Amino acid sequence: MNNDKINIKFPDGSVKEFPKGVTVMQIAESISKRLTEEALVAKINGDVKDLSTRINDDAEVQILTFNDPEGRETYWHSTSHLMAHAIQSLFPEAKFGVGPAVETGFYYDIDINSKLSDSDLEKIENKMLEIAKQDNPFKRIELSKNEAVEFFKKKGDNYKLEILSELDDSKDIISIYEEGDFVDLCTGPHLPSTGKIKYIKLLNVSGSYWRGDENNKQLQRIYGVSFPKKKMLEEHLTLLEEARKRDHRKLGKQLDLFSIHEEAGAGLIYWHPKGARIRNTIETFWRAEHIKNGYDLLYTPHMGKGWLWETSGHLSFYKENMYAPMSIDEQDYYVKPMNCPFHIMIYKSKLRSYRDLPLRWAELGTVYRYEKSGVLHGLLRVRGFTQDDAHIFCTQEQIEDEIIEVVRFSIYMLRSFGFEDLKFYVSTKPEDAIGDDTIWEKASNSLKHALEKESLDYEVDEGGGAFYGPKIDIKIKDALNREWQLSTVQFDFNLPERFEMSYIGEDGKEHRPFMVHRALLGSIERFMGILIEHYAGAFPTWLAPVQVAIIPVSQNYLDYAAEVHKKLLDAGIISHLDERNEKIGYKIRDWETNKVPYMVIVGEKEKESGSISVRRHKIGDQGSQSIEEFIEQLQNEIVNRINHN
Repeated sequence: MNNDKINIKFPDGSVKEFPKGVTVMQIAESISKRLTEEALVAKINGDVKDLSTRINDDAEVQILTFNDPEGRETYWHSTSHLMAHAIQSLFPEAKFGVGPAVETGFYYDIDINSKLSDSDLEKIENKMLEIAKQDNPFKRIELSKNEAVEFFKKKGDNYKLEILSELDDSKDIISIYEEGDFVDLCTGPHLPSTGKIKYIKLLNVSGSYWRGDENNKQLQRIYGVSFPKKKMLEEHLTLLEEARKRDHRKLGKQLDLFSIHEEAGAGLIYWHPKGARIRNTIETFWRAEHIKNGYDLLYTPHMGKGWLWETSGHLSFYKENMYAPMSIDEQDYYVKPMNCPFHIMIYKSKLRSYRDLPLRWAELGTVYRYEKSGVLHGLLRVRGFTQDDAHIFCTQEQIEDEIIEVVRFSIYMLRSFGFEDLKFYVSTKPEDAIGDDTIWEKASNSLKHALEKESLDYEVDEGGGAFYGPKIDIKIKDALNREWQLSTVQFDFNLPERFEMSYIGEDGKEHRPFMVHRALLGSIERFMGILIEHYAGAFPTWLAPVQVAIIPVSQNYLDYAAEVHKKLLDAGIISHLDERNEKIGYKIRDWETNKVPYMVIVGEKEKESGSISVRRHKIGDQGSQSIEEFIEQLQNEIVNRINHN
């Protein structure tokens, strides 16, 4: 081959020859005008790079647009730099912390003397649009660490200096990005220029401690989002407004489901009667389905001696997420951050044979993990939570069948709660993995084969597994099209070794069991938060904390209403008799606001005929029915977990 030429392979498998040193932008220009306009960054042999990157050897190249996750991430990251540039122009005294892209936009942490107002955000936004139109290129500049330190010393930027001080001295190259007269410490990549950024909305500003540490200075964090098309921004803002209406913290208070009391402890959930009722329904269903699927249920302690956590490795690798020890009988005890070591202790309580395997043990186990106060978020990020945990101990020959059953069980459980849109991801061996390559390959293949046998498409995250084993992650999409990671199926080659677990095989010798961690819902608290937002608090009948509100049209019909109430309770339906001496219209509106699935109205006509009038949430009048027909209908909805939403 001509030494001045290189071969570029594209995602469709095609190969094209280019001059050595060609930039990715030049490659895009050779393909089409549209791709040139939409190109943001590129993957070169799997690594995301600037479009200005020169390629000197044969390579696989994928040009990324806003439709690609990495393209969106870069777009938002570059917009955070643009925002910092605008702030520097308007507030020259400002100092800058970090400004990453996040799942749906970007933020930047700012150290500024004055408290930013909504009018300040508007000024910043307008300045950003002004700078964007200048079409300034994002220029990558590479420096030595010493040069970078000197540069930020001259700027008086202590936050960047702190970040630089923590970088390994062996790191030869430090990259900074210049855009107009703004320069930032950054690994990149970035957009070709600010002109790619078309539509911007700064959303809000909140307090945030530097590095998430409450002992550090509180900065101001500005959140925003940007898009290449106006329609995209409008649709996103509509979704944000709907998300605000569905916020589980707001609905949790409105529907009297749960509360959090900062004065008693941040990140700790207090379940009110209605919330506890929903939680009990979920947990009762969970236990029953696990028993049907061949699991035995466990209960384990909330704390254990330091020895347990030293053996498991938690004190070496996870201590920053654990609470301080309690000294009991001159021994250190820790509240548990995970359930796994306790299940292993039960396994080791007696000699195990291959005939005992597989063992499937499940527990709704409450664990405690230290989270910085700045990241706590309602039910979604807490300090004490209940995991729907299970561990499977099996032989090498059993692993594929066990994984298939877990995948089926996961899908069944998620769909039972109304989540139909599922995505599957397999994460394979990372560079720092422990364990035998053959075992890793066998385990990884068992995960892939399980999904393939169920005809499920999946993406592979090469090298994305934990150091102790490969895994499957299952993500759901909610009513607002947001992705949430819920189910996990995770091999563990580490703990069986650390705890010297064994079973006696057919050959009479000791063997290590395979261990699989498995969670279907994640944690009960987080799952509840997702459910509240998915259903906007209007739960399907089987989950609703009150399934039927019985409303007499006046106090004269309380006796008949009480008869109906008793029949519903006797049939296992959660009914509430509204005895308030209020107008019927007020009570109907109140129960509609409380999102009860059904209202039963009784008056003279219903009393005489022994019937009821039924209203359904959001739909309204359903006409007259016999009590027996209504009970049969509800029991069918509850047993079959029918969702009308």
